[in-house]
Amino acid sequence: MTVTASGGSGAANSIRQVAVVIPAHNEEQHLKRALTAARAAADRAESELTGVRVQVVVVLDSCTDGSAAVAAVFAAEDPRYMVLPVDFRSVGKSRQAGAEAALENATRRSPAGGSTAGSSLRHVWLANTDADSCVPENWLVRQLELAAGGADVVLGSVEPDGHGMPHHLAARWHARHVPTENHPHVYGANLGVRASSYLAAGGFPGVDFDEDRALVDRLRGSGASMVATDTTRVLTSGRTVGRAPRGFAAYLLALAQP
Repeated sequence: MTVTASGGSGAANSIRQVAVVIPAHNEEQHLKRALTAARAAADRAESELTGVRVQVVVVLDSCTDGSAAVAAVFAAEDPRYMVLPVDFRSVGKSRQAGAEAALENATRRSPAGGSTAGSSLRHVWLANTDADSCVPENWLVRQLELAAGGADVVLGSVEPDGHGMPHHLAARWHARHVPTENHPHVYGANLGVRASSYLAAGGFPGVDFDEDRALVDRLRGSGASMVATDTTRVLTSGRTVGRAPRGFAAYLLALAQP
C-alpha cells in the first residue's frame, strides 16, 4: 500500500503530519539510542511517504542527570526535534504536555494555520514511545499504512532487551508473550493514535501510571477504530527498576518473582 499526503489509496484517512512524543525522566543511559532510532524512523517515513512531515517532542520531566544535554545535541542538529522541559514527575502529565505541544506545532504548520479544524487533525498522527526504548525503522511507515487503511489507533508490541536480563526472566517473558497480530496488550512505548481521535477521547489522563491503558479505554469508549500489531515491535529496556510506579519495569519485576 502506498500512502500519500493527498490522493491515492486511503486519502481520506492519510496522515500528513506525525508527532513522536517521548517522555524522559533521568534517562541519559538510554536516551541517545532512543532518539537515534526515532530519527531513523522519521527519515524513512519522510523519504517513503510523499508529503509527510515528522516532528519529535522530547519531554524532559524533572531530569537531574545528563538527559537534557543528550536531547540538546539532537535539537541542535535536527530542527525536527523539540525539547520540552517540565516538572511533573508524572508520565501521564508528561505525555499530555508533549501531545499538547506537538498538536500546537502541527496546527501552526498546517496550511490552515491557527484555524486548523478537526477535519485537518484527522491527518495528524501522535506516535508515542519511551526514552528507554528503541523503535524499528519501519515504525512510522507501518503505523501510517494502517492509518491510511482506517485505523485510528495502532497498538504495537514490545520486547524487553535481553542484554543484562536474567535468563529466567527472559524465558518467562517469551513464554507469556508470543508474538502475534491482534494481541491484547497496551504499551505506552508503542502506541499511535490519530490526533482527532485523541482529542475526541479526552487525551492522556494526568496520572502517574497506567496512562496508556486509560487512554486506550477512553478511545475504545469513543468508538475509535483500533489495530493491534506485532509488525512495529519496539525493543525496550529489560530493567526491573523503572521511572514510573507500576510501569513496565514493575511488571518485569513481578514476572521475575517465583
